[in-house]
Amino acid sequence: MNASESTAVDLRPLSARSVVLSLLLGTHPPELPVRDLLRAVEPFGIGGSTLRAALSRMVAAGDLRRADGVYRLSERLLERQRRQDAAVHPHTRDWTGAWEMAVVTATGRGPAERAALRTRLTALRLAELREGVWLRPANLRRPWPGDLDDVVRRFTARPEEPGEDLAARLWPLEAWAATARALLAHVARGDRPADRFTALAAVVRHLLADPVLPAPLLPGRWPGPELRAAYTDYRRELTEEMLGHAGR
Repeated sequence: MNASESTAVDLRPLSARSVVLSLLLGTHPPELPVRDLLRAVEPFGIGGSTLRAALSRMVAAGDLRRADGVYRLSERLLERQRRQDAAVHPHTRDWTGAWEMAVVTATGRGPAERAALRTRLTALRLAELREGVWLRPANLRRPWPGDLDDVVRRFTARPEEPGEDLAARLWPLEAWAATARALLAHVARGDRPADRFTALAAVVRHLLADPVLPAPLLPGRWPGPELRAAYTDYRRELTEEMLGHAGR
């Protein structure tokens, strides 16, 4: 058994809800008529009655909106799609050696508010150096939520510590790379549609945790680009298959 095979990966079981969400999160615009959904879920062993029941529950839960037989993501999940798109196709710029620094200045917040802020800063691909001090290389192009200005001050920094050492302390880069290689192995040997779909859903979740660092700060043979290419190729295949079904 090689290292990639021995690394645990988060392969969650398929459900009608997870398949529908994965399909719509990867579709632009994020909407599909029910006939296309029925054809798309068939290879995963999901029947029509199961799908329709799941769609009804998702509409009731506020995950989806329905109009004229077309289902689309709700506004709440559109933000999730934006994060996923940024994970698969991050917008970067040339790195000059500068780092973003975000310092939490708000006080008197409860545990829930602190946890929510940590989640948002992590989603912005910052890592916590110490409590209230977050960093990342200044190589990303992404919008900064204006409401965070009330609780966070932002600076540009140039740490004295070598960038490679600092990045290795802030992110578990070797562990991320090992899981990425294990996922690529799962994708390569997945024969059944359900196996490949499950593996690619795990790929997207893993890409959300990729810090998207400049090349000089990454370990050798970084698998991020290969993982993105695997997901992009699969999405293209899936889209072409759905369009082919729609034309029949």
